[in-house]
Amino acid sequence: MPKKKWWKESVVYQIYPRSFKDSNGDGSGDLKGIISKLDYLQYLGVNVLWLCPVYRSPNVDNGYDISDYQAIMDEMGTMSDWEELRNGLHSRGMKLVMDLVVNHTSDQHDWFRQSRSAKDNPYRNYYIWRPGKGDKEPNNWSSEFGGSAWQYDDLTGEYYLHVFSKNQPDLNWENKTVRYEIYTMMKWWLDRGVDGFRMDVINMIAKNQELPDAPQQDSSPYQWGGQYFINGLRLQYYLREMNTKVLSKYDIMTVGETRWVNADMACIFVDECRHELNMLFQFELLELDYGPGGKWDKKDWKLADFKRILSDWQTKLADYGWNSLFLNNHDHPRMVSRFGNDGLYRVESAKMLATLLHTLQGTPYIYQGEEIGMTNVRFPTLDDYRDIETLNMVEEGLKNGKDLKELTEVIYEKGRDNARTPMQWDNSPNAGFTNGTPWIPVNPNYYEINVEQAQSDPNSVFHYYRKLMELRRYPIFVYGDYHLLVPEHPQIYAYQRHWDEDTLLVILNFYQDSATFILPSKVDFATGRLLIANYTDIKVEITAEDLKEISLRPYEARVYLLNKG
Repeated sequence: MPKKKWWKESVVYQIYPRSFKDSNGDGSGDLKGIISKLDYLQYLGVNVLWLCPVYRSPNVDNGYDISDYQAIMDEMGTMSDWEELRNGLHSRGMKLVMDLVVNHTSDQHDWFRQSRSAKDNPYRNYYIWRPGKGDKEPNNWSSEFGGSAWQYDDLTGEYYLHVFSKNQPDLNWENKTVRYEIYTMMKWWLDRGVDGFRMDVINMIAKNQELPDAPQQDSSPYQWGGQYFINGLRLQYYLREMNTKVLSKYDIMTVGETRWVNADMACIFVDECRHELNMLFQFELLELDYGPGGKWDKKDWKLADFKRILSDWQTKLADYGWNSLFLNNHDHPRMVSRFGNDGLYRVESAKMLATLLHTLQGTPYIYQGEEIGMTNVRFPTLDDYRDIETLNMVEEGLKNGKDLKELTEVIYEKGRDNARTPMQWDNSPNAGFTNGTPWIPVNPNYYEINVEQAQSDPNSVFHYYRKLMELRRYPIFVYGDYHLLVPEHPQIYAYQRHWDEDTLLVILNFYQDSATFILPSKVDFATGRLLIANYTDIKVEITAEDLKEISLRPYEARVYLLNKG
């Protein structure tokens, strides 16, 4: 039986601060803007707010390049504003989770300024410096953002490693002093009332110290699995040390962002006996439509693979730890555009996907705007895009002779800016996000898709989310085990959840074509009751005969509580 914990019973709301709410008209969201919407978040029904980075930063990668871990970015506000946010959440019975970005810093961080000043500087070994091989980089590793993962520095005539932007040098976790500096910083925040950490690319902190060449010259991390700077041999040691020195001393929630981790590997990270992390963000599912060359290499996804991956995580982690449940975030496209239908069936498919996320075992994460069915955006020109990863991809693609139209089409589907357009509060100018010029344009569909409209419509995606979160008060929604049904059905995802004497039956049509669900013989019950559905004309009290064979409409979702008799 799973151990009961507050973070298992919570629903987390992720805020990308720059795009949530601007309070001062400078076009960028800020802490006071978030504070002004705390009543909205409480009304929605979430328990935890996960705040993307608001630390001091030059903003090369929108705050994920941190120049001071213990200061607030000027455009976000002040430390007093942060304290007001913390107090506002805690007074409402909500918790605050902060981003922990410790694989790398900004090149403007004082540690790096010192590190690059001289080879004998005490901070030199805070980062990973190497001489070149002849007139080339130390090895052929590629950056996640394109190009080499090494940057030459004239000052000392050596290269430093940067798995992401050249402005984001990687920290050297082999250096115990670096680790202890980080642990001190973590305790500094926890002592100020932070309730947990989301750990950015945490499984990249343990690098292969031999720095071998990748198997293929100039190959992307997707082609060689990133095995030299992901899931390194010392990773579990570092995480257990972090837990011993910091995490175990507080009643907090931890979730690690972990690329290239499958369910078998995840059991190591989240095994409650190993004392590392509470849960992981896994990308096996979100990379379902990635081709051999990575995210920009388009590939169609199949429901059979979708079900296989989710079921693998549900069943294998059940005896060890806990799942995180999400289909989009600040780095991935809007889920209704990617896995649903953002046109004719936007509302139905958004509700169907929400049903999935809130009826599996694990902690659901809502990314801002998901609760009103926000969609991807198709900006008319590249000038409207801001994401460094996207712009680097276009630059490299054009150099390699690719067609601009082809590159633009893949941006529409995969670009990170799809998730970063401003939150759509109402149908006033700039969607009520700002009185100034937004840092990135607003999605033009805000006239029809916005919070004000959603709150006024009792059948909206927003109110459906509220009902789902109310249902999670039942233990079966949180702790019930999972059993996949009709695994080979090409359109339907169906499963059962069991807890004590209760059984849930979840039936989801993932496509716009109608589909027939035939009740498997192993689903044994006498009567049942409909708990939630995304169509309104469905019989509430049922018998087994009623579900023997049913026709599901486009993106239809039903959840039943079954009784044996």
